[in-house]
Amino acid sequence: MFQKVLATFGSGGAKIDARLLDAAAAPGRLLHGEVLLLGGEVDQEIKGLSVTLLARVRLPGGEQTEDLPFGSRQLAGQEVIRAGQQVRVPFELPLPWETPVTGVYGKPLAGMAVGVRAELDLAAAVSDPFDADAVAIEPLPAQKRILDAVSRLGFTFREAVLEQGRVDGAAQQLPFFQEIRFAPSPRFASVFSQVAVTFLTSGERTDVVLEVTKRVRVSKTGGFGGRGQDFLGMFTVRPDVDWEKQLEVWLDLLARPRGIFD
Repeated sequence: MFQKVLATFGSGGAKIDARLLDAAAAPGRLLHGEVLLLGGEVDQEIKGLSVTLLARVRLPGGEQTEDLPFGSRQLAGQEVIRAGQQVRVPFELPLPWETPVTGVYGKPLAGMAVGVRAELDLAAAVSDPFDADAVAIEPLPAQKRILDAVSRLGFTFREAVLEQGRVDGAAQQLPFFQEIRFAPSPRFASVFSQVAVTFLTSGERTDVVLEVTKRVRVSKTGGFGGRGQDFLGMFTVRPDVDWEKQLEVWLDLLARPRGIFD
């Protein structure tokens, strides 16, 4: 009886461990893995076993973050796990098209935290929390073309963040979006303070949103203040476009003075 009470509250109870089988994945693709379910000291009834995608998202205000779920799959329903029993449960978890990119060419993007967490629902029990296993998400070919073009223009990666909310005027599926932020090239450093790239991808197309923070001219002598003004540009990625040239033309137009005061 004492053992059953311990198992009810998690001590000596069933445990799980998730393992990813893919070294890297991509938005819109399947993520493969398996969950190892290990029985505890007594038989236990399981109400469910699932895996959940989590992303660390910056909340409005910019000071706090929260791990938000953005996809899940149920792996098992009501079962009984025997004492000491070991069960391996394979899974395929579809990644949403807007899954954030966490690395490019094998190099992680600073600031990204995306993972998979296995969750065990025990009947009449409090299960232990399980840490999420990090997932490496590489960009799709269309996304790589844009990131390559930005890099070839001389912009250097600064950080990546996930923001809770929606991009104005854009078709968006998830309740958050990714910004991949770049410091300006020497050519644009006197005019721009930052360029941020956001991908909004579906099964049919990839849209890229560019948010450019332009330094604000505060005097007729040409001085710039500490404030910035944001400008948005939205493009649909097509394979027949020279994106390096397209972005350069758009940035050149944006860099032009808009009068005595920007």
